[in-house]
Amino acid sequence: MAIDDEKAKGHVALKGFFGICREWDCTQKETMQLLGGVSRSTLAKYETLPHVTLSQDTLERISYILGIYESLRIMYPTAERANRRVRLETSEPPFLGASALDFMARGSMKHLMEARRYFDAKRTG
Repeated sequence: MAIDDEKAKGHVALKGFFGICREWDCTQKETMQLLGGVSRSTLAKYETLPHVTLSQDTLERISYILGIYESLRIMYPTAERANRRVRLETSEPPFLGASALDFMARGSMKHLMEARRYFDAKRTG
């Protein structure tokens, strides 16, 4: 893939990511954590939706979040309910009393992967 293609992919990934964060009403801290604990300055740069080559780690994180978003939209009839679900506390593993968003915002890739697995399993029932 050419460098310009990588930069275009970064732009599209960030656009999708920030769209989801807006729908989920994420705080700045949650948004930074979902991206792996990026700095405020990195977040501010990304918010301008640059054409930028993202690290494999960042692309993987965004991919998990897109998948979780997609599962929620399939599971719930309205965007409002899907977006509310991500903030509902649940006693089910792996969340154990936290909301999916709080769990994912702990910052590790493992948390994103486990949340994705949970919602994919719920969706396919």
